[in-house]
Amino acid sequence: MEKRAILAIALSAAILILYQMFFAPTPPPPLEKTISGETPQAARESKAPEVTPVLPPPRPVPTVLLPVAAREIRLETPRFRAVLGTPGGTIVDWVVKYRGERSVARPEGPPPFTITIRRPGQPEAEPIAFSTHSGDLTLSEARKEGSVRLEGVDRFGLGVRLEFHFQAQEDRVEVRVTLENRHEIPQQVELAFTWALPASTEKKAGDRTLQFTRTVGLASSGLFRHSTSQPGDSKPREEVRWIGVESDDHYVAALLAKGEKFRAIEEGGTGGSARVTLLPPSLTLAPRGRQDVGVVVYVGPKEYDRLKTMGVGLEKSVDFGTLLWTLPMEWFSVPLLWLMNFIYRYTGNYGLSIILLTILTKICFYPLTQKSMTSMKQMQALQPQMNALRAKYKNDKQRLQKETMELYRKHGVNPMGGCLPIVIQIPIFYALYVTLTVSVELQQSPLLCLGTAPNWLPLFGGKDLWVCDLSAKDPTYLLPLLMGASMFIQQKMTPTVGDPRQAKIMLLLPVVFTFTFLEFPAGLVLYWLVNNVLSIIQQMYINRNPKRVEPEAKAGSRGPKETRKA
Repeated sequence: MEKRAILAIALSAAILILYQMFFAPTPPPPLEKTISGETPQAARESKAPEVTPVLPPPRPVPTVLLPVAAREIRLETPRFRAVLGTPGGTIVDWVVKYRGERSVARPEGPPPFTITIRRPGQPEAEPIAFSTHSGDLTLSEARKEGSVRLEGVDRFGLGVRLEFHFQAQEDRVEVRVTLENRHEIPQQVELAFTWALPASTEKKAGDRTLQFTRTVGLASSGLFRHSTSQPGDSKPREEVRWIGVESDDHYVAALLAKGEKFRAIEEGGTGGSARVTLLPPSLTLAPRGRQDVGVVVYVGPKEYDRLKTMGVGLEKSVDFGTLLWTLPMEWFSVPLLWLMNFIYRYTGNYGLSIILLTILTKICFYPLTQKSMTSMKQMQALQPQMNALRAKYKNDKQRLQKETMELYRKHGVNPMGGCLPIVIQIPIFYALYVTLTVSVELQQSPLLCLGTAPNWLPLFGGKDLWVCDLSAKDPTYLLPLLMGASMFIQQKMTPTVGDPRQAKIMLLLPVVFTFTFLEFPAGLVLYWLVNNVLSIIQQMYINRNPKRVEPEAKAGSRGPKETRKA
């Protein structure tokens, strides 16, 4: 009985299967809808023309990336020491080797240099975890250049390769970013190269960290410079050749564009934190397409000749200023700076270079200075006659002026002869002052360094003896005191012209200048001292030759009495 029941169930199932396969009607296909929601039949019966829908291009789908172990790659060159971090391809630290070592980063601050990949309309992506087969790199005379390569993929399937190229005797690194679209659809990408500063903190004794205080850059409209404490302008600057930050002691960290149509953004803050960003033109990568973008990162001293070799106008970050708001001092200071460095090649001491440069300048202007001193000496010889005229015509200013000019004409004295040569020399001597002010070459350069005074020595214990750094003040104050004494001697030797009471007031100037120069860099004080000594020697030479300056009455000229009789 059970066998029959099982046989009946099996036959029934077989009949149902055969029926579905050969005799059941085929179900109609599902209705497709158009963009407007109508069925195909309704769309055909409609009188409206057919419109092909325009769909936005598909975007790559984000994927989850496998974690990559973070690494730090250390770089050592004769000019700097740096650390690269594989997370994000950042420069974690940079130590400048120039007359000592100075870092640009703080442990609590952000990485100085970062590269960010953006996409229009989307928030910034997280940093890419790069991998590398490169190890630590050390450059020297034996190995003059080398590269570090990092490779990674972002979450949109964009392949990114970073290559950092270093040279042994350069303060820069060339950064090349290669982007490869590994999707079958286009991708639009924006790159951003950023240099960030930590919030400024109070500088402690012995702290060698560079303090960048201003943002600076060069655009097609010219040079721009702002304090890092000022809020940044969110509007990008167009056609930027480079942008960076600079310190008061003549160092600069700059991002240099390798191409055209780069833009830049400055962002400042009240706490001294700031960042500058260099933006290349946005890129559209075709499927399986590849493009390269390059920048140069320079971090180092403002050595004018070295900056000029960059070819992007980075030397304009050296602020020579202007004279009377119109005359660019760069015209005078650059040749003087070149001459000072030229002399240094043979002397090996910037203190001697300053002395020789001052002597050369004094020799070049010797004729003008001689004429000025001679004219002042002649004016001093006529001083008794001028005083007599002042007493005689003290109530007749017009007659006094006429008689005074007649006296000058009779003895062949030009009242402007003492001032005009000095006015001509002002731009050069001011250019010398500016050159020594902006010269980073003077840092840690000695004049005559006798070591450090023992701690038990009163007043000078633990200080340098004598001038071990021309860019800093003289710790013994000997140079300012010598400068003040030389200025006083020069003032006493200068012929007195005009009101004697004014001459007495002028004797106070050496005292004022001495106190002012106490905190000035030793290089500037040295220049002023040497210039005063040379002027004293020249004045002594004139005083010992009175015949050269004795005013003589011209033949045929009429004296004051003859003029009055006429």
